[in-house]
Amino acid sequence: MTVLITVLHVIVAFILIVVVLLQTGKRADLAGAFGGGGSQTAFGARGAANALSKATTYAAIIFMATSMILSLLSGSHGGGTGSVLDSVPAPAAKGAPAPAPAGQKLVVPPPPAPSTPPAQAPANPAPQGK
Repeated sequence: MTVLITVLHVIVAFILIVVVLLQTGKRADLAGAFGGGGSQTAFGARGAANALSKATTYAAIIFMATSMILSLLSGSHGGGTGSVLDSVPAPAAKGAPAPAPAGQKLVVPPPPAPSTPPAQAPANPAPQGK
């Protein structure tokens, strides 16, 4: 089903490109180059719809419909409605080592041995008897 709609989508996209490129502009004549040939409307005078403009409209509608259908189908094939962020691990607590990537062991160095201050001589040595 998805393959059929994808093929239809690509064919309609090519048809839409060709039909739009075959159309002439609204002011493609010589008067359009000098600012003439239109009424006071925003996009100029609109003539009757010819076959190319109708084909453009139909191709655009089919293209949008197949786009929506494909997006709905791709969401159902994903296997869930979760978010991409669900697969991101939670940040580690401050001071704790970060978790190891999958398949690797986390090597934590042993804590340093407690150091003892060196013995200090007394500040005022007691006089020794003679």
